[in-house]
Amino acid sequence: MELPLSWFEKLPFAPFQRVVPVRGGDINLAFRLETATQTYFIKVQPHQPASYFAHEQAGLLALSQAVNVPQPLASGVLDDHAYLILNWLDQGAGDQFALGQAVARLHQITNDQFGFATDHTTKVLTKNNHWNADWGDFYRHQRLAPEVAAAKAQGVWNDWRDQHYQRMVAAFAHYYQIHPVQPSLLHGDLWAGNFLFTSNGTPTLIDPDALFGDREFDLAMTTIFGGFEPAFYQGYQSVWPLAPGFETRLPWYQFYYLTMHLILFGESYGPSVDQILQQY
Repeated sequence: MELPLSWFEKLPFAPFQRVVPVRGGDINLAFRLETATQTYFIKVQPHQPASYFAHEQAGLLALSQAVNVPQPLASGVLDDHAYLILNWLDQGAGDQFALGQAVARLHQITNDQFGFATDHTTKVLTKNNHWNADWGDFYRHQRLAPEVAAAKAQGVWNDWRDQHYQRMVAAFAHYYQIHPVQPSLLHGDLWAGNFLFTSNGTPTLIDPDALFGDREFDLAMTTIFGGFEPAFYQGYQSVWPLAPGFETRLPWYQFYYLTMHLILFGESYGPSVDQILQQY
């Protein structure tokens, strides 16, 4: 979808000398906006209300307590298109050890319940972030159950998957009845496309889907699609070491992210989902 220049001319901080489309993922339109003195980054979501970016703004504000993030500067709706304007970040090289330390410091921000103040609507479901004192209950009923329902609706679920899924959630529930979890502030979508280093090397997180949850849930995403070096985990462990057995607990968190991709992109992710389920 293309937006006319007249649309941008109505935004805060206009007039712009240049409007350049940039890569913004598969969800939003994204542009670099240049004035005579400043450069901005804008996300646009067509045919959505101004509240569309409320969850991201709340997440950026929360994450900014511990790690560098883009700063929300303005948001709203213009001609039926929601927008969020952020400061532009020039990118450079950085140290993944320092990135791991930054993520560990983020996870050290804690809360007394799991969830978040705002929900988040994706292409296929709304993530229910209502506060819950029980991590096992939150993860099973506010993350996994809606996801499996969406997989069924998309026609990418079957009886074999359901049988092994029920065994997996039973094992998960049993484990967390015995091993309580401290609610940590999570990025919520910590893949390699959601971190960068600024021009001075500062580790920076972008595009959060924030919640308070088990910190291992965040780290599981870093293990799926690559981009995180051994130095990242060394840096993380130097600040807040993980409990023994981390690797054995990863699958039930990797399952969530892989099933989301199964829903969004189809059966090409089926073998990865089944590889986890067959362990149970």
